Amino acid sequence: MRNVLKYFLVITFLFLSSIHFYWATGGTLGYLSSLPTNENGSILLAPTIFDCIIVATILFVFTLIYTFSIKDRKSKIFNSLIKLGQWVIPILFLIRAVGDFKYVGFFKQVTTTEFSRMDSYFFTPLCLLISFVGIIILYNGLRKESK
Repeated sequence: MRNVLKYFLVITFLFLSSIHFYWATGGTLGYLSSLPTNENGSILLAPTIFDCIIVATILFVFTLIYTFSIKDRKSKIFNSLIKLGQWVIPILFLIRAVGDFKYVGFFKQVTTTEFSRMDSYFFTPLCLLISFVGIIILYNGLRKESK
């Protein structure tokens, strides 16, 4: 079961990374509705191509972390880095799900924009799911280690 959850995260992060690489190469599908806007519709973030590449690369590293965690490696340092990543990723996505209390997350105040609707129905629940699955993987790993 643990590996099924890891494969879910691998596929999810690979998909999200691909979307960001697509945007970095000039793709526009879904781009504008993924950017937070204020009540007047003004975009709050204007990511550059470089920003998209950085985010895509980070998401791809997340893919690698869960890919390499499927089987233990002989290197204790490598395994420790993978374990650290498995702690950091769910925390980051939980923080993203909670949000900034104004434009992003479950507790946002601005709820009438296209982004806020996408955030409420897709982005924030996905972040919470990623966090929840990551925590389950950690919990199962800790149980396995304590036996």
